[in-house]
Amino acid sequence: MTPPPKPPVAEQRPHSFSAHGHTVHDPYAWLKDPGYPAVTDPDVLGYLEAENAYFEQVMAPLNPLTEALYEEMKGRIKEDDASVPQKDGDWLYWTAFETGGQYRQWWRKPVADADNPAAHQLLLDEPALADGREYFRLGAFSVSNDARLLAYAIDDSGAERFEVRVKNLETGAHLPDVIPGMLSEIVWAADDSGFLYGLANEQWRTDNVRFHRLGTDPSTDIELFREADEGFRVGVSETSSRAWIIIASGDHVTTEAWLVPAADPLAKPLLVSARKPGREYDVDEHDGTLFIHTNDVHPNFRLCTAPLSAPDEWTELIAPSDAFYMTGVECYRDFFVVDGREEGLDQIEIHDYAGGAPTRIAFPEASYAAGLGDNPEYDQQVLRLGYESMVTPGTVYDYDVATGRMEVLKVQEIPSGYAASAYATERLKITARDGAQVPVSIVYPADFRRDGSQPLYLYAYGAYGMAVPPGFSTGRLSFLDRGFAYAIAHIRGGDDLGQQWYLDGKLEKRANSFNDFVDVARALVADGWTSAGKIAIAGRSAGGELMGAVINSDPELWGAVVADVPFVDVLNTMMDAELPLTPGEWPEWGNPIEDKAAFDLIRSYSPYDNVQAQAYPPLFISGGLNDPRVTYWEPAKWAAKLRAHKTDDNVLLLKTNMGAGHGGKSGRFDSLRESAEENAFVLWQLGYAG
Repeated sequence: MTPPPKPPVAEQRPHSFSAHGHTVHDPYAWLKDPGYPAVTDPDVLGYLEAENAYFEQVMAPLNPLTEALYEEMKGRIKEDDASVPQKDGDWLYWTAFETGGQYRQWWRKPVADADNPAAHQLLLDEPALADGREYFRLGAFSVSNDARLLAYAIDDSGAERFEVRVKNLETGAHLPDVIPGMLSEIVWAADDSGFLYGLANEQWRTDNVRFHRLGTDPSTDIELFREADEGFRVGVSETSSRAWIIIASGDHVTTEAWLVPAADPLAKPLLVSARKPGREYDVDEHDGTLFIHTNDVHPNFRLCTAPLSAPDEWTELIAPSDAFYMTGVECYRDFFVVDGREEGLDQIEIHDYAGGAPTRIAFPEASYAAGLGDNPEYDQQVLRLGYESMVTPGTVYDYDVATGRMEVLKVQEIPSGYAASAYATERLKITARDGAQVPVSIVYPADFRRDGSQPLYLYAYGAYGMAVPPGFSTGRLSFLDRGFAYAIAHIRGGDDLGQQWYLDGKLEKRANSFNDFVDVARALVADGWTSAGKIAIAGRSAGGELMGAVINSDPELWGAVVADVPFVDVLNTMMDAELPLTPGEWPEWGNPIEDKAAFDLIRSYSPYDNVQAQAYPPLFISGGLNDPRVTYWEPAKWAAKLRAHKTDDNVLLLKTNMGAGHGGKSGRFDSLRESAEENAFVLWQLGYAG
């Protein structure tokens, strides 16, 4: 019998720092290459490669299961899928995959000759651009106002430093204009003489907006705006009418917006309202009136208006509500749309500029996810919508604003077959230890037995005010069809129930996110959905931090844990102001450099700092060498420390993508294969690998 492979053991090297009267020892600090973002240290690379080799050895017996899962998941994807064409000016635009294609092709056809296949025009061929590259990602994609030019941006490493190129859509030739290091959207000037964009600085922060005039050297591009606060990021967009370009700057709690006329992009920007700490706002414009969506008086936001002549003089148009969380506003020529959530469920309201009661679009299920799709025209009389639930595949609708008629344009096709009647879904409310009612969306096989005998997969994120919608997933079916229930815990830290729900899971209230997750799991066990040790859990990025916290606090609950690009070295990262994200993250986590209370709090929960000598559940950890968001050494250090301290024989795997970033591999089938690996690991650890 072949003995199991032995895991790598990372060397411990003395390293410590002192702050606020405490000395923190970090014997794995050497895994951060001193030359980062270049990673060339042979010891660092040697450790990562040893972990990858161990990963391959351990997973090798599961290759048949991984391959079976991959084929099963792939069989649920329509390989030659295409989006529904949408009109923008004289053209209809859509994207499509070819059979076997990893990446999209971008197409258009003239409205006047839409039925003629010979008139179809391929705008951008992602498969051709990605050919021969280990990683490829399309960033900004912006067609000029006259529809003659396309400016787009690509990343070929996962480092999220994009290169801008410009293509003549009439000739198919590329212009000589090439701009490296971009990290923003692209917005054309009204006359298409050039476009606005932002460059990433050395710390991977976009602190500027520049204007590039076509045919000129990018080094001579004109800087229109520069942000002095190192914690703020700058973005560029446009109003719905395309009359104004919006320059927005902000961190996680404060925003400020400036307006530039699209017809005169070099004009002095018009400040909407000077930043006030803790106040967020965004802006659209209609016929000289600004529509300002803001949380200035209530965490669930309100809508104000102001004249362009006095943009800082706000008049309330729609008051804030304790029940309705207003998440956004879009202005069209004849009406405006308010997006929001009520009791955690998406709502879309159509409002007349003249006033009167809004029209709320009704959706058929008790739990679902819905939102506006691509609606590029200002004179939009029919709204494109998207809808799905945990049992209903993604559906594209056109909603006629005048008549209220909803037309189904496309339902997600599942080639291998799908019967919604084989599954059931519920929306639960679980009482957390402090009395908060935590929503849980759960889907399960129709014949599921609630006697504690069956496994459950529990997912959550719980940070940055990002809600996790109860949407549809074809990959999830691989668990449901093997008897699992699948639950999403809408824990605090996300804004599923409004901005206050988010505020109640950050900074000094961060522990609420972890406690909510554990309390949901324990309640699901108590109600017979599963049993301790039969729960697989997963989280990504800040959700990986969640995984690290709950395996430290309640390791016995979990039967398998997947932590992708996990943000687990929280204290060290927040103490390093030179890292790309750190200054902008202090409003979310606290500034432990300046604030002893923040230092003590982060130190109390940071997963890496709280690894201890105890039994840990089976772990699948992933990282990306080029990841600028959660740097590769966070999962690497965490895995090394766990190996040194854990008292069990459970498997611990670390896989580092050596040619990718935060999102893992980029091709749709390469990404699917990584999901199949993770799913195989979970099934193996919970005894369903046969």
